[in-house]
Amino acid sequence: MAAETLEFKAELKQLLHLITHSLYSDREIFLRELISNASDAINKVRFDALANADKLEGNTDWKIKLTPNAEAKTLTISDNGIGMTREEVIANLGTVAQSGTKAFLEAAKQAGKSGEAPGLIGQFGVGFYSAFMVADKVTVVTRGPGSPADGTRWESDGQGAYTLEAAEKPARGTDVILHLKDDAKDFLDQWRLRSLVRKFSDFLEHPVTMDVEKEVGEGEEKKKEVTEETLNSRKAIWLRSKSEVKPEEYDEFYKSLTHDSDGPADIIHYAAEGKTEFKVLCFVPARKPWGFDYEEPVAGLKLYVQRVLIMDRCEQLLPTYLRFVKGVVDSADLPLNVSRELLQQNPLLDVIQKSVVKNVLESLGGMKNIEFDKYLGFYKAFGTVLKEGLTRDWSNREKIADLLLFESANTEAGKFTTLAEYVGKMPEGQKDIAYLIGESAEQLRHSPYLEAFRAKGQDVLLLTDPIDEFAIPQLGEYKGKKLVAADRGEAAGGGDVPDGDKERFKALLGALKEKLPDVADVRLTNRLTESAACLVADANGVSAHMERLMERMGRDSGTAKRVLELNPNHATVEAVRTLHEKDAADVRLDLYARLLYEQAVVAEGSKVSDPVAFAKRVNDLIARDAKAGA
Repeated sequence: MAAETLEFKAELKQLLHLITHSLYSDREIFLRELISNASDAINKVRFDALANADKLEGNTDWKIKLTPNAEAKTLTISDNGIGMTREEVIANLGTVAQSGTKAFLEAAKQAGKSGEAPGLIGQFGVGFYSAFMVADKVTVVTRGPGSPADGTRWESDGQGAYTLEAAEKPARGTDVILHLKDDAKDFLDQWRLRSLVRKFSDFLEHPVTMDVEKEVGEGEEKKKEVTEETLNSRKAIWLRSKSEVKPEEYDEFYKSLTHDSDGPADIIHYAAEGKTEFKVLCFVPARKPWGFDYEEPVAGLKLYVQRVLIMDRCEQLLPTYLRFVKGVVDSADLPLNVSRELLQQNPLLDVIQKSVVKNVLESLGGMKNIEFDKYLGFYKAFGTVLKEGLTRDWSNREKIADLLLFESANTEAGKFTTLAEYVGKMPEGQKDIAYLIGESAEQLRHSPYLEAFRAKGQDVLLLTDPIDEFAIPQLGEYKGKKLVAADRGEAAGGGDVPDGDKERFKALLGALKEKLPDVADVRLTNRLTESAACLVADANGVSAHMERLMERMGRDSGTAKRVLELNPNHATVEAVRTLHEKDAADVRLDLYARLLYEQAVVAEGSKVSDPVAFAKRVNDLIARDAKAGA
């Protein structure tokens, strides 16, 4: 039969332009699409053979073969799958509108308006046309099961027409021959093909092969020999049960996945069964990868569908606060968009994510309870990241809170406690969980804000991660106990000040407030037992530590006025009161007022606005005291 030229529908040019220029971030994806199609074709004939064994024709050596031909500038992808009859070729490759082109283009048009991904590759059947990203002509030679010995040849340059003719094809299956463009010759390189197969199709059930020429023998007997090499490992260990996988296999897979030289801290491997079925294999790293803190904070797991890599990092499967987790999810139930790079919004993604998050948090909890030293190493690397979940994952806040570790005023330096342990050790009468945020635990241990808590036998959590200012208030409470900042006005400081002290210091407090425009108020406190003064923020005010963080981030919002609290039982404060009572106009009161404020600024970890003037005031005081005692 002579070759017959047929016209494509008018939409084809739009379709090819869209696929070539819009849908794929990297045109190397074409190989994944064609290998995936070949794998589907093999699975189809295997399924059909369950009802009709004759369709196998004795051809059951299942494989997908790549044949690069540098001389002809072609790359052939062959399979012994279901193949196609002439009518099926026209239906599947020729009459594109029957594959849903109009619907596809409309979906793509609407998606462009909404910013979402276009339609589904499974729905519209246009993955084959990704071949035109790298080829200026595509030839397909195919024969279906039970067809005449002659097959069908389909050929097109994608410009509006295609030709059909009979072709010699003794065996069932399909050959897709790509006549590569000049700028796509790198896809003839065997090393390039091998790396792409390992990247996208390494865990495909069926072997992907290629003829490789190697030298065999030695000396004069050395000769070149062509052997068929399997390019994919076909070792999808996540499809095996956990009991069947050796520890060294997990380590090898983890290292190939992450390029980490060490093994993982923990392995999460399970199969979800029921209405939704998927396989999960995730790893918790033991240490922070190089560059982790400087990368864009994006989470995601590798997404496979029937062992074919669809997305290298599917963000919908993992929240960003678990971005240190690496691994794969394999599901056959997910609808994919036309590029196989983005997924259509689907409730199944939420189901999978919830399952993964639940299992990761349970795994971390088990490690904390059973292998604390290992967990401590993990937490020092990723604890800050984990805390992000307090602000983003409302449903799991308490589970995340149970995983947090803290230094505290009552723990040894370098030792840690948990919220559960803190609550369990709270003395009778303590209602709230107290915490203090600052630059370092060592600095916080000497803070005046701890004095009243120590006096009452109460512990205070010492927080030093920048995120603590945002995350801990989001947590709000734990096990019914409110979390309260020790440097806030409402923090438990030991009860109200006696009325007698209030009356004795009333005049001084008024005078100091006039002399110190930097503060919102001056009042007495019994939160201090050793120090003379401290600064506190009101319940809704900005803390000094938050101000310092914002300044580092280039978001200087100005200095909020805080409250200066004085210890009425401190000798210095009493001496100032006595001086004011004796002579309210004494010039030394200005000096003492400023020094009380500035020492409180230093104690909270901030810098005084004029350190030179501060140093001069201290030196003048030393000189005066030394002279008086001489």
